Amino acid sequence: MNGRGRWTTAAVALVTAVVATPLIVVVAHVGADSGGLWPHLASTVLPKYIHNTVWLALGVAALTSLFGVATAWAVTLCRFPGQRWFRWALLLPLAIPTYLGAYAYTDLLQFSGPLQSALREAFGWSRGDYWFPQVRSLEGAIVILSLGLFPYVYLATRTAFLEQSVCVLEVGRTLGLGPWQSFFRIALPLARPSIFAGLSLVLMETLAEFGAVQYCAVDTFATGIYRTFTLPNSHALTAAAQLSACLLLLIGLLIAAEAYARRSVRFHHTSSRHRQLPTWQLSGTRAVLAFCTCALPVLCGFVVPMGIFLLKTLRGGDTRAAEMFLTLGRNSFVLGAIASVTAVVLALLVAFGRRWHDHPLNRFMARLAGIGYAIPGAVIAIGVLIPMTWVDLQLQPLVRWLFDSRSGFLLSGTLVAMLYGYQTRFLAVSLSLLQAGLTRLRPSLDDAARSLGASPLSMLRRVHLPMLRGTLLAAALLVFVDVVKELPATLILRPFGFDTLAVRVYQLASDERLDEASSGALAIILIGLLPVVVLSRMLDRSRPGDAPVAAIQPGNVAAAEILPSPAADGHHP
Repeated sequence: MNGRGRWTTAAVALVTAVVATPLIVVVAHVGADSGGLWPHLASTVLPKYIHNTVWLALGVAALTSLFGVATAWAVTLCRFPGQRWFRWALLLPLAIPTYLGAYAYTDLLQFSGPLQSALREAFGWSRGDYWFPQVRSLEGAIVILSLGLFPYVYLATRTAFLEQSVCVLEVGRTLGLGPWQSFFRIALPLARPSIFAGLSLVLMETLAEFGAVQYCAVDTFATGIYRTFTLPNSHALTAAAQLSACLLLLIGLLIAAEAYARRSVRFHHTSSRHRQLPTWQLSGTRAVLAFCTCALPVLCGFVVPMGIFLLKTLRGGDTRAAEMFLTLGRNSFVLGAIASVTAVVLALLVAFGRRWHDHPLNRFMARLAGIGYAIPGAVIAIGVLIPMTWVDLQLQPLVRWLFDSRSGFLLSGTLVAMLYGYQTRFLAVSLSLLQAGLTRLRPSLDDAARSLGASPLSMLRRVHLPMLRGTLLAAALLVFVDVVKELPATLILRPFGFDTLAVRVYQLASDERLDEASSGALAIILIGLLPVVVLSRMLDRSRPGDAPVAAIQPGNVAAAEILPSPAADGHHP
């Protein structure tokens, strides 16, 4: 390894060490003394957390697979009224955080909500005269999460269908296979690795979910970690870390399973050119069925929650809306801006360091640096607080000696802790986009710069950055939106009296003041629409023959790797 290689490897190692420290801290506290709190949790609530978390994950996996795969096949390889519109409309539920979906549907479907009230008034019913599904339940949480997360599977599956060989599909047609037979016998088996990759993202999001399951009164690991952290016990932080380690074990198994499933995602086509995919023209009952299949998730996943918050906002919303947007909007914007710029800079160091010196160690560290997305925000917050609290305690005697005063907490409970947690959580978003962007630059550019004696910094500044401006902007935008929507880590790490739009909406909804929460919820949804527009444009250009892009979802680390580039597939435009 030459001198320049050592410098780039050192930069990658430094960034990786910083963002991975919270996860290492959580694992290191597995055997720490919890003052008897952990044995109490293990014997009382841990079985319930495991039961609810596993069934929640299985239920969401089943529904998102059904919605995502069926809609992806319909809009990619079938033609019916509204098909072109559904291509991007099926991504709209990504703009609504799952906890906002839970607030909207609970307000709509609960006993005192408008739907049940209208039914009782229309039929003269009273309590006990009829049965109605309980929205605040495990089943309700499964449906709500599935409506918000199915685009992960849709995106991965549609990408796989777009990448499939025309030759194989045409052979199926010549053998008399119709749309459904081609789907089950050809397309679905070929797309299986990508479907599982998208499904693994859904499961990671489900395990990390806090706001929706907490509002639906479902006890999972995510809600248990937050509840344990807030206990009035001096060992609460240690017990929360030990509970987090159990969740990390489940996530580690998911990551291993996802990596195993994607080992064969790269495949070769028999032809060197890509042609327009064959499509089936649907009519009559089939066209209606395809339309309803695509319309139902869009209606329930986006239109209904958006309509509820819009209607409540127009009826009055938050009486402190102007003050809220002036203060809380500014807080969210400042946090998002600083976190996004920092994440892009750190991700650029890691991605470029790996490109400059593509050593197995650099590849391993780049993957380790991006693992934080798969970890729930509450777990990362616990991992941030433990070392920062220790540093604060060590600094207090020094500050008291230098300034003859008590310093309080200099790091924990400050914006520094929040920004640190955001980097661990969301660095993967910018890193995956930048790595994919760098792979689109020909290696001959680097060879030419090296032959002219360019240093790594000079090559990055004069060659790569001008060609990555669009990618850098997209990465910053996605991190910004994720920070604005983030809830559990913000709740734990925020300074006293410091709120964001997401925290304000959570507090109002927890107090059953959903009318007031609607204004902030609507603002978060409108902000979340920005990356959906970017994502839909990327997906439309993902068919080989166009410029290969990284199809990444807001808050998604692995989606960029779901799309095999032309070079990876063994053919070139």
